[in-house]
Amino acid sequence: VLSWRLLTAEIAVRYRFTLYHHLEKITGNQMVKGYNLANGVLFCFLAGAMITVSATAVGVPFNMEMPQLTDTLPNGITWVIVVLILGLLFSFIAAKGFGTVSKAANFMAPLIILAFVACGFVALIQLEVGSFSDFWNIWGEGSTPFPGQLKYTFWHVCFWSWFANAAMHIGMSDLSVFRYAEKASSGWTTAVGMYIGHYIAWIAAALLYAVYIQSPEAQAYLSNGTAPPVAPGPLAYNAIGVFGIIAVILAGWTTANPTIYRAGLAFQTLFPKRSTFWVTMFAGGVATVAGLFPAFAMKLLDFVALYGFILAPIGAVIVFQHFFANRMNIPDYLNAPYKRTFNWSVLLAWGLSVLLFYGFSVQNDIFLSFLTLPTWICCGLIYLVFSKYLFKS
Repeated sequence: VLSWRLLTAEIAVRYRFTLYHHLEKITGNQMVKGYNLANGVLFCFLAGAMITVSATAVGVPFNMEMPQLTDTLPNGITWVIVVLILGLLFSFIAAKGFGTVSKAANFMAPLIILAFVACGFVALIQLEVGSFSDFWNIWGEGSTPFPGQLKYTFWHVCFWSWFANAAMHIGMSDLSVFRYAEKASSGWTTAVGMYIGHYIAWIAAALLYAVYIQSPEAQAYLSNGTAPPVAPGPLAYNAIGVFGIIAVILAGWTTANPTIYRAGLAFQTLFPKRSTFWVTMFAGGVATVAGLFPAFAMKLLDFVALYGFILAPIGAVIVFQHFFANRMNIPDYLNAPYKRTFNWSVLLAWGLSVLLFYGFSVQNDIFLSFLTLPTWICCGLIYLVFSKYLFKS
């Protein structure tokens, strides 16, 4: 929340630029095209994972086979049809523009919050929790993770939660949204999404899964040495019935919608003469195709950590330019009367910081979200040094 309020919203209301226009002024139009392509594709994959989440809820009434943690390909024609229909619907809403996306989110948010809270309480009843000590005993210290899965500690959860949205806040993608805000204080509104949308939702999801783990079906999976499925739709349906199905559909929708919208803005810079509506529909089409493959959703934690790690450092260029450029006598690219074609300082800062810390992560088997902030700071510092001493002209 502090990242959105103190950085993203502050810069957004100062300049009223989208991320892509902001980058074009600093990096030049040649480099920003490559960034926009990567940005748009990664956003499409994330939106596709959210379409997958909603599809698990739609498939419940049809007794659809749910994807497993290890699934990569679609597991049936029903799955394909459900994903295609949802993808078309989500894409159309996103293509109608920011106003429609905002109205849809405002309508759905209260219903989703109510469902999260209801799921949590129902799960507590099913787990026979009567006091905080009962709750803590169930929560416990965790146990051995499922085969092929990472053991998460408190710090894994803390840093992943902070940087799951790294591309949006410290990566500056939400400049595209906050440019419409009257004041930078609008950045505080992200607390609703974080503390209610994420915090309560994740606790409720954990409790629902704790209930499911005790079921005969889950025990059968465990006895065979495989991880039970974690499809959100059936978990919510088992707790609060049809309302759970609706809530999961809307939860996936409210994440996929703005993500497709952001991807459309990224692709729009590559095809400026094309209709915004159809460019966004194209982005939605890519997201829908990604949603057909359960691997994006089943490996969502790893994917989100990676895409935030890659995209967030470029936001450091914008932040360091805004706060430190004048103090260090670095050219004011944002108000320059000419257009840049290429900025080597940005490319080298981004590339060196990402490659350095990603290699460090692989070499030492370090959780990638632990290194997102150091990578971001490193990128900003390298950019300032190169801009002042190597590529000032």
